[in-house]
Amino acid sequence: MLIKIYPENPNPKAIEQVVEVLKKGGLIIYPTDTVYGLGCDITNQKAIEKICRIRGIKPEKANFSFICSDLRHISDFIKPIDTTVFRILKKALPGPFTFIFNANNNVPKLLSSNKKTVGIRVPDNVIARSIVEALGNPIISTSIKDEDELVEYSTDPELIYEKYQELVDVVVDGGYGDNEASTVIDCTSGDFEVIREGKGNLEDFL
Repeated sequence: MLIKIYPENPNPKAIEQVVEVLKKGGLIIYPTDTVYGLGCDITNQKAIEKICRIRGIKPEKANFSFICSDLRHISDFIKPIDTTVFRILKKALPGPFTFIFNANNNVPKLLSSNKKTVGIRVPDNVIARSIVEALGNPIISTSIKDEDELVEYSTDPELIYEKYQELVDVVVDGGYGDNEASTVIDCTSGDFEVIREGKGNLEDFL
């Protein structure tokens, strides 16, 4: 199913339709402030396993990020952070960053058996945040990649739908996506270490 949702003013009924799919263990592809993401409800183990099969990886080796709606959501899944880190998060989010933190015990066991960290995103995209807010908990996310090396990420929702319609339950058409991924920053030591340069520039917030 392809559902058109306008980013300026997301239709609550359309958001609810997507949320119902997630609650039933469905997979969705949705827009973020960077590239389109493939996601599911963080609490649904079978859905997580389905995403792992699509990506050809084992759940315990997966580096999925959690899409959260705000900073309050983030604190549910990470160990306490100091006030300096929190202040910078407050300035940088919502934004095109993935912050890696030490995970607490709320992270699903399926995803944290070998890892003690978790990647957290609060995208600057109203559609993604509205879905998470209506669902009531984060969604697992992994980027949609294209085999074409010239365009590493798929940006056209209609082409994404053509390619993935047999594998997922809903593709949310929120307009053209970006083809630059988020900047990934490791915060596990209390410092900010950029481990992948992407769309976001952390220097703007330090």
